[in-house]
Amino acid sequence: MYTLNGYHMADIATTHTKRAVVELRQKIIQGDLVGGTRLYEVALAEMLDISRTPVREAMSRLAEEGLLNRATGGGYLVRSFTRRDVADAIELRGTLEGLAARLAAERGGTSLAPITKLLAALDACFGAGSLTVNFDRYSELNGIFHMELVKLAGSPMLERELERVKSLPFASPSAFVPNRSDTRGFERSLTIAQAQHHALVDAIRAREGTRAEALAREHARIAQSNFEAALAAAQGPGTRLPGHALITS
Repeated sequence: MYTLNGYHMADIATTHTKRAVVELRQKIIQGDLVGGTRLYEVALAEMLDISRTPVREAMSRLAEEGLLNRATGGGYLVRSFTRRDVADAIELRGTLEGLAARLAAERGGTSLAPITKLLAALDACFGAGSLTVNFDRYSELNGIFHMELVKLAGSPMLERELERVKSLPFASPSAFVPNRSDTRGFERSLTIAQAQHHALVDAIRAREGTRAEALAREHARIAQSNFEAALAAAQGPGTRLPGHALITS
């Protein structure tokens, strides 16, 4: 295998592909590349300052995630999403997480200590009296909580499918922003979400599969409310919501 300055060429190619995926996804979500934009290997390679091969692989991967569509005649198009598309993606995530919760409860055998510690850390986000101060921490821990929840099912296939769904705009468990116009209402919704986290783990611990599944699916409905609130907040002047540029009427 060829090497360059002590590094395997395959490792270098993988690193470049990962960077291309991350940077291209970020440009799409941030609205630098809006829905309907046609993408070409040469132009993107120049933009990202890397060769065409990792760019080609990155676009193929983002097409698998659902952020790009293959264009007739070559290249790719940045996808646009309707509100119904986003709602369906959130519903699908809830369904898959519900299945994961039920399997975790029915199969058992996996330690709940890690996810129980996460619950305590999430509880601490409410301790300062103003959730906004700890919002970044809450969002980070919430994403980890949902990853740990799926791992409890012991199903790599479920994990892979959920990763695909969560890559779509607003479908991730942490894809919400504080509603500055209704701070109390926003904090109340997160308080309810945290109570559902506790109930969900309790149901898995008690081996109540049906209840765990129902709780996980209901929990995802909060993301739908956050999505609508985020779109409403993004109507204000000077507001730039990640992923908003991909949402069509």
